[in-house]
Amino acid sequence: MTDPNESYVLDEQVGFLLRLAYQRHMSLFMERMAGGLTPMQFSTLYRLREASEPVSQNALGRLVGMDAATTKGVVSRLLARDLIHLEKDAEDRRRYTLFITDAGCRLLDAVLPDVKRSSEATLAPLGSSERDQLLQLLKRLT
Repeated sequence: MTDPNESYVLDEQVGFLLRLAYQRHMSLFMERMAGGLTPMQFSTLYRLREASEPVSQNALGRLVGMDAATTKGVVSRLLARDLIHLEKDAEDRRRYTLFITDAGCRLLDAVLPDVKRSSEATLAPLGSSERDQLLQLLKRLT
């Protein structure tokens, strides 16, 4: 009888390796982040600033890849810091749209070099072509 675990090697599983790589990146991100933002908060501010039209909370969650509960928590924390504000939608009074504040833009500008450095540190073990290949492959998985 064959051992069912024989053909399964945890250290060769995509989910396990992605989680380890993510944990490494999170550690590098947080040790470099001077503005007290989490990666999700940074991504939320970044998406709001680059938006060409008003963004609802639901749409924002999709833009950043967060579920509704996570989006609500991130938005609440950014509102509390006055980094974003919300307004009732002019067309649908039941809906709110989110906007980045001037303070949010200033913080984003201040932390962007830190964020870039954390990405560079995450990819540092790879050569240039390997970095490009990894990023392209990850994009295909999303």
